[in-house]
Amino acid sequence: MNTRKYKLTIAYDGTAYQGWQLQKVGLGVQEKVEGALARLYPSAPRLHSSSRTDTGVHALGMVAHFEVPLAEAKLPARRIALALNAWLPDDIRVQASVKAAKDFHARFHASGKQYRYYVWNLHAMNPLLEKTAWHVTRKLDLKRMRAAAKAFPGEHDFQSFTAKTDYEPGTTTRRLTRCDISKSGPLYTFTIEGEGFLYRMCRGIVGTLVQIGFGRFPPGEVKTMLAKKDRRTAGMSAPAHGLVLQKVFYKRPLPVRRLKS
Repeated sequence: MNTRKYKLTIAYDGTAYQGWQLQKVGLGVQEKVEGALARLYPSAPRLHSSSRTDTGVHALGMVAHFEVPLAEAKLPARRIALALNAWLPDDIRVQASVKAAKDFHARFHASGKQYRYYVWNLHAMNPLLEKTAWHVTRKLDLKRMRAAAKAFPGEHDFQSFTAKTDYEPGTTTRRLTRCDISKSGPLYTFTIEGEGFLYRMCRGIVGTLVQIGFGRFPPGEVKTMLAKKDRRTAGMSAPAHGLVLQKVFYKRPLPVRRLKS
């Protein structure tokens, strides 16, 4: 059967959802978007996403794709986002919709992801960030946290920074390409990039860095934590609501070279 494939970029506030994926109990963001797709397409297409975020985690750049029979592909690609948003709740918005190559896969073709975690470090919380930042009242030492963050980029076994899950992750080795911290007044932004992530891995990293920031661990302890491969040796997991899937990276296809006859 001839079909057409589309790529969606989706943003959502994860506060009211038990993560991205379909849930046996509770509501996932995927269910809402698939419900909107069913309003537009009789075949009720399934979404295939680049990631699956946990309960309470947010996204600005979740990427997903779906496929429909050519007979149903009447709506121009750029208008699909507008049409879906008409059926979606206010806390979920399709930011962009484009045609995708027939062999494109949102998950398997992703080359990396960027997560950002927000911490508000002041005695009083900023009410505008109540749902999107972790309120830490103890004073943080940025120099200590930055020194510790340097140990994370590279290929490591991150068993000390993940949590048990109901699915088998295979290897616990992952490769990070970036882990840095910026500060604007009381707002700290932790930016973590990598090829892939384990369950609650970003939250384990941020929680540990914050605890280093107020002196529970020395910055050099991160290397020991990684080497021990034991979750009990690392710091706490940061709360879910401060984490945002910022963007998903895809390698650009190589140009096709035409051979001279």
